[in-house]
Amino acid sequence: MKGFKQFMMRGNVIDLAVAVMMGAAFGAVVTALVKDLITPLIAAIIGKPDFSALQFEVNSSRFLIGDFINALVSFILIGAAVYFFVVLPINALLAKMRRGEAPPDPTTKECPECLSVIPIAARRCAFCTSPLLK
Repeated sequence: MKGFKQFMMRGNVIDLAVAVMMGAAFGAVVTALVKDLITPLIAAIIGKPDFSALQFEVNSSRFLIGDFINALVSFILIGAAVYFFVVLPINALLAKMRRGEAPPDPTTKECPECLSVIPIAARRCAFCTSPLLK
């Protein structure tokens, strides 16, 4: 039991549990956004977006193609909602935060003789063996 307790109290397990709970809650928010706001907006523009009545039969087997189309449209709308309302704003915010940062120091340089990429601390090119000036 002591090993199990240590495993459960490790930071990664707790972080993962929190991430799963936040993901589930966020999934509910995005689903509600699509179902309650975006789908009715599409219905107001192009008509009722319910394809569940579409089906066909082959040898007494019913193929509910409408349910598949509904699930596909829902998936695309949820993906678009996540991209436009979460991913784009977060990327813009991160880009704005990074503007003030100085670029990292280079770790490589070019050999002036053969133009190969070599470590910054090298005193001789590994490819053409020419001595390098500092």
